[in-house]
Amino acid sequence: MVESRYNPAEIEPKWQQEWDARGLNRTSEDTAKPKFYALSMFPYPSGNLHMGHVRVYTFVDAIARSKRMQGYRVLNPMGWDAFGLPAENAAIARGVHPAQWTYANIAQMKQQLQQLGISFDWEREVATCSPEYYRWTQWIFLQFFQEGLAYQKEAAVNWDPIDRTVLANEQVDSDGRSWRSGAKVERKNLRQWFLKITDYADQLLDDLEQLPGWPDRVKTMQANWIGRSIGAYLEFPIVGRDDTIGVFTTRPDTVYGVSYVVLAPEHPLTLQVTTSDRRAAVEAFIKEVSEESEIDRMAEDRPKRGIPTGGEAINPFTGEAIPIWIADYVLYEYGTGAVMGVPAHDERDFQFAQQNALPICIVVVPPDAEGIQPLEFAYTAPGKLVNSGQFDGLPTAEAKRAIVDYAAEKGCGKVRVQYRLRDWLISRQRYWGVPIPVIHCPSCGCVPVPEADLPVTLPEDVEFSGRGPSPLVKNTDWVDVPCPSCGEPARRETDTMDTFLDSSWYYLRYVDAHNDDRIFDPEKIDDWMPVDQYVGGVEHAILHLLYSRFLTKVLRDRALLKAGEPFLRLLTQGMVQGLTYRNPKTNEYIPSPRVDPNDPKDPNTGEPLSVFYEKMSKSKLNGVDPLAVIATHGADTARLFVLFKAPPEKDLEWDDADVEGQHRFLNRVWRLVTAHASTAGKGAFEPPTDSRQLAKPEKELRRAVHTAIAAVTDDLSGEYQFNTAIAELMKLCNALSDADCTTSPVYAEGIDVLLRLLAPFAPHVADELWQQLGRSGSVHEQSWPQHDPEALVADEIEIVIQIMGKKRGTILVPASASKADIEARALACDAAQRYIAGKQIRKTIVVPGKLVNFVVG
Repeated sequence: MVESRYNPAEIEPKWQQEWDARGLNRTSEDTAKPKFYALSMFPYPSGNLHMGHVRVYTFVDAIARSKRMQGYRVLNPMGWDAFGLPAENAAIARGVHPAQWTYANIAQMKQQLQQLGISFDWEREVATCSPEYYRWTQWIFLQFFQEGLAYQKEAAVNWDPIDRTVLANEQVDSDGRSWRSGAKVERKNLRQWFLKITDYADQLLDDLEQLPGWPDRVKTMQANWIGRSIGAYLEFPIVGRDDTIGVFTTRPDTVYGVSYVVLAPEHPLTLQVTTSDRRAAVEAFIKEVSEESEIDRMAEDRPKRGIPTGGEAINPFTGEAIPIWIADYVLYEYGTGAVMGVPAHDERDFQFAQQNALPICIVVVPPDAEGIQPLEFAYTAPGKLVNSGQFDGLPTAEAKRAIVDYAAEKGCGKVRVQYRLRDWLISRQRYWGVPIPVIHCPSCGCVPVPEADLPVTLPEDVEFSGRGPSPLVKNTDWVDVPCPSCGEPARRETDTMDTFLDSSWYYLRYVDAHNDDRIFDPEKIDDWMPVDQYVGGVEHAILHLLYSRFLTKVLRDRALLKAGEPFLRLLTQGMVQGLTYRNPKTNEYIPSPRVDPNDPKDPNTGEPLSVFYEKMSKSKLNGVDPLAVIATHGADTARLFVLFKAPPEKDLEWDDADVEGQHRFLNRVWRLVTAHASTAGKGAFEPPTDSRQLAKPEKELRRAVHTAIAAVTDDLSGEYQFNTAIAELMKLCNALSDADCTTSPVYAEGIDVLLRLLAPFAPHVADELWQQLGRSGSVHEQSWPQHDPEALVADEIEIVIQIMGKKRGTILVPASASKADIEARALACDAAQRYIAGKQIRKTIVVPGKLVNFVVG
């Protein structure tokens, strides 16, 4: 008798070892097969998997396994985004080197991923903190440097006072705090390294149209971040000076309504236009604003503050003198660092003008307006021009063109395209990152490290105090070097690179992970790229995805690869949410295991608790340990739960009862297959080829089997609706359980199909049961089942009987029955006779395959 007890603790380690020994997860080099590059966003090695990890890697594994069975050669790699502040902070807190902490975490998380049965090709594993990897990150930087796309300049930057490093704008949360430490971000002027992503702004925006496999919301987020605007550049002469103030506007039609101009406090002209009687107040305001974060200054719900400089400019269209102000909402890094104030036709300007008693001049009115009415709020819609000299009466669209042409003719303006996107700030003032391969020479300036001298490795003997500058600054043995160009004493660059640069090209290194001679073999890259399916969190929609697209395009333009986009399709998965308990009086979170879900009260005070779902996190005390789930229910149960509970793009609410439900389903499959193996024998079988020769129960079962094949295949064909695919497997399991033809080849075919369809989702139990059936090889080496269209055709169909539009019963008729035959059978059935007897049939409506409706009178 075959063992009928499903024991994941025994079978899962067994099959993980077997797959490894047989190299089943190794990437095939058979170029006769079509390629499929399945990629998940690689994790930061924090030490433990969380349920978000389980979800994303299970998604990708199900895709990769199904594609292998469908005849593709699949690349499904894994690595580690291993540089960054947490490791350095851990070194300070624990007294260990960041490398030691990082590699220990990598080993631990790798073991946990292997326990899940994820079919990663570990032979291609990379870690961004390895010199073998970051040698090539430095090489990429040199490509940017040689192309003129990497440069250093003095800039006002976001400074994290806790992590003591610079942050890119994208790394500052909407409330002005650091995305990592939570510190209130400060503004500082530092000399920093940038990459010229703005040179690729048009390509990055326009090429979004080449990505139909990306979610629309991600493309919209990227488009908004790039923020291309087509407008006009206008110059306002400064009274008493030869300088002009340049502004960018998308509303040149409102230029006659400009009643003031505003400079950013940090604009170079600010102090130059300030009059002596205003200087002290202006300098105090500049100092005050410098302590605010950029996010705070730009916040829509925050009052706009500003003061006059005492200087004046000339509106070149009206010839009138207008005051020059400075305000906190204007940033020097954005646009020209100056804006023209048109309070009648801009909400922000309207509020600012009202607060500061500035003139409000109406120059646009609704198309059908008669006269000019006072404004209660800014009029921003299209209309016709008034108070605009020779342009009066023109519609706004026509006026924009005419005014820009006039400005160009007079030499005070021109058409301009402008972007919200800023160049990518990559300097970080910390140790645990990629050293920027530049040497600063007093005579030669910035000298790139020769490629032959890469990698510039991090020195190991450093002090971590958590105070003061980066440990690299104090390491004179590392910093002081001869200039590669002239040989005179020089100094290494002590800033390290933003970790987003490490993660912007890792998908390329996977293709040729152990190439010591070059970053990758172009032939291999052109074979595998672009990635066919990328899976990861929507929180990376701007940072990581935009940077990866930029880097790919630069390397393409350097003739290093052909792909212009890195990721063909993108799946952004929802969050995993846990049941959260909080005391509403104290706001204290209570750990889930300490609360009775049927009577949620604080175990310490007895107070009723607030109960809701939130993203799983340590701070909310609502996390679920994946290893605990594996220990109690098995990896396959955990996998099925995260696949079945919600569609991939939706948030998933953790529910222990649903986990139990998936475990019960696997037990049902186990009992079904082991019972078949024990009674019907083992080994190969001959599936039926013609449904017409089968008995009715066999036909019905075969229809259920091939319906499942068609539905699961469709669910995995691009949209990846794993939840409905598993629902189809449950229906097939029910059909097999209810079948009364268990000795038929149709039943054997159903068991065979069930295991092959189940294999991508629950790989361990599928392989164990495949072996118990006496089949050769692994189930994962089998071909994906193909449905027989004829098996889906029913011999009989159910027809609804209606009397006066109300359902009164059903009948079964041959699928080939004519309309006359259907009508006759319907009329003869008991349901119809019961309601028609003694009445006259005035009309009969037959809808073949669906219903018959008798209209009686």
